[in-house]
Amino acid sequence: MALDEVRRSLHDALCVARNLVRDNKIVYGGGSAELSCALAVEAAADAVPGVEQYAMRAYADALEAVPLALAENSGLPPIDTVTAVKARQLAEGDPRLGVDCVDAGTCDMRAQGVFETLAGKRQQLFLATQVCRMIMKIDDVLQPAQYD
Repeated sequence: MALDEVRRSLHDALCVARNLVRDNKIVYGGGSAELSCALAVEAAADAVPGVEQYAMRAYADALEAVPLALAENSGLPPIDTVTAVKARQLAEGDPRLGVDCVDAGTCDMRAQGVFETLAGKRQQLFLATQVCRMIMKIDDVLQPAQYD
């Protein structure tokens, strides 16, 4: 089992290196990218009339699951931590602010050297969005009236 884990870890590291060779753009980690996207989606939802804004707000809430999980897994109070970082991002306009998992004294992910490949992050968001769209299509096809 240990060798299998080493193999998976090496494969993951090689995939990250491959992604950086293909496209060397990065985003800062620690949930900062997800919080920044959540703020942008919430702001866009304010401009959308009707029911669609509820779906946009739900998407923004789902984006916050990553920093919440990071905070919880680090032993921090998840809701308080994410709320504080989100408020700072909004007030300071700094999208690099994320969850300080190592208690470095700063939430600035650039200062901590925490980053991810843009290609990987883009693919994560794309696949998660595709799954949600597929589920919503299924919900539209199978209507409760068909089971009466």
